[in-house]
Amino acid sequence: MANLENNIRVSAKGITKDFQLYKTQSEKLKAIFKGNQGEASFWALRGLSFDIEEGDMVGIVGTNGSGKSTLLNILSGVIPQTSGVLELNGTIGVVAINEGLNWELTGRENIRLKQLMMGKTNKEIDAAMPDIIEFSELGEFIDQPVKNYSSGMRSKLGFSIVTHNDPDILIVDEALSVGDSNFSTKALGKIREFMAQKKTIFFVSHDLEQVREFTNKVMWIQYGEMRAFGPTAEVADMYEEFTKHLDEMSVEERDAYVADQKHQQQMWTLAQFGDELAEAGDSKEEVRRVTKLKSFDGFSPVVLWSSILVIFALMAWVIWMGR
Repeated sequence: MANLENNIRVSAKGITKDFQLYKTQSEKLKAIFKGNQGEASFWALRGLSFDIEEGDMVGIVGTNGSGKSTLLNILSGVIPQTSGVLELNGTIGVVAINEGLNWELTGRENIRLKQLMMGKTNKEIDAAMPDIIEFSELGEFIDQPVKNYSSGMRSKLGFSIVTHNDPDILIVDEALSVGDSNFSTKALGKIREFMAQKKTIFFVSHDLEQVREFTNKVMWIQYGEMRAFGPTAEVADMYEEFTKHLDEMSVEERDAYVADQKHQQQMWTLAQFGDELAEAGDSKEEVRRVTKLKSFDGFSPVVLWSSILVIFALMAWVIWMGR
């Protein structure tokens, strides 16, 4: 847990994410095990910096493909950033439509597996199980494989598991956009409870009115860049005006805009970003700290396969316990 001051829950400086572009699947596999690079880079995130305080409810907006989910995956530890400094103070829970659920297991088995991965004992899981199932509203479907669930049912299950774990930082990624309105209302009520407890919440939604209602700050990410970050009313108005402008474009104009933005994402460099930091007054040491590539030296395929085997062993044990 990071040593952050002034009630800061999440602090990020210069967060980047570079996806290497490979021509073939074999090139990609070689990169995983040997560290080879692709022929081109695509910078999904380009130097994002922000501080999020305890109790902040942050809406994240941006058009499709702008890097919102990439940022959330970095915050939740699913993927590492390419460079930049990220400090977190507290436990994180993620609610997304397909986040972390094993489709071959039943809903009940998924609850047990997720709770075990959170460090809970079987006694604690057995005690919590009825409340999680009741909140999910899945009824008899809780003992059916998740692969047979609708997206709304998966969202209900994921939300119920994560919120029961009482995280300090909650990430909600479009999970309330599916399913029935009754559950969405109940889930939003749970989010209000978390807000009253001064939890820190990241909230991604295409419903701008929902963002206005529930958040006190908005982060606007557009093709990997931070366009604006500040009070909800101010940034939401800016983003709404931008989307209206996009809607007024012809198909040709919009396609040209998207192509230009993606070209910029491929041409962007860390060296360029370092120069911008230096011009803004950062010391040489700070520029090096922020632009330093995260090292994956010493990556071992043995570690990878060992981790996979541990996960499969856990799954097998969960299935055996539930039979």
